[in-house]
Amino acid sequence: MTSSRSTTVVLDGLCFPEGPRWHDGRLFFSDQHDHRVVAMDPSGNAETIVEVANQPSGIGWLPDGRMLVVSMLDRMVLRLEDGQLVEHADLSVYAPAACNDMVVDAQGRAYVGHFGFDMYGGEKPEDASLLLVLPDGWVSVAAHGLQFPNGMVITDDGGTLIVGESMNGHLTAFTVAADGSLVDRRDFAQLPGSVPDGICLDADGAVWAACPFTGRCLRVAEGGEVLDEVKTTYDSAFACMLGGDDRRTLYICTAPGHVPEEARRARGGRIETVEVDVPGAGRP
Repeated sequence: MTSSRSTTVVLDGLCFPEGPRWHDGRLFFSDQHDHRVVAMDPSGNAETIVEVANQPSGIGWLPDGRMLVVSMLDRMVLRLEDGQLVEHADLSVYAPAACNDMVVDAQGRAYVGHFGFDMYGGEKPEDASLLLVLPDGWVSVAAHGLQFPNGMVITDDGGTLIVGESMNGHLTAFTVAADGSLVDRRDFAQLPGSVPDGICLDADGAVWAACPFTGRCLRVAEGGEVLDEVKTTYDSAFACMLGGDDRRTLYICTAPGHVPEEARRARGGRIETVEVDVPGAGRP
């Protein structure tokens, strides 16, 4: 049984916040259409960490603490070295259009999704893949035939990866093999009428899924039961992350829209929060 919760806005004036990650006591996220990665403390004080000319999306960290950032438009993963971004991996051979979200496991292996087609250019939707980037930058295809792979999580034991397929309303699970490849594809949950975007995992094994165009974040159990719901100030919630000292603060990235030019003009993006009962778990 769900209980509807409302949020508090802790930061606004952003273009389009995406890819939130809780790291070292702060929320890191990409202000995608403002071409920068931002870090925000729990009080809402924010600073730009690095600018990304070709539009940042997913972010994560190698085991030694160096940050990785997906550069969407040139289809690369960049690595932050002494305040400068350098190439970590070139994804362009496998990604025909913009790259998107990313999750990095405990070994530093990065899983990156891509659109599969030029969404803003009006192309017809095409299936896409999840790409595996090893810590040395070697790239391969981890999974084929996904419909707009988006937010991802990896369970605490490193054994399962769950990805939101935005264009078919599914949360899809894979077993992570010892070499990082993804096998045993299966449904985690179906969300009819919803578009799962950014997701995060809690300690009970449920997934929080931000659902654009509905103004909701849903807490979903394996099998599809909706356990809880959060309503945001906009009709579009694009990503979420459990953070705070006890990992019980749900941070939600919202904006009035996602079209780049409109987002830059409106600067209506927000970080919203709500306290929840079950703490975060897994990666990110």
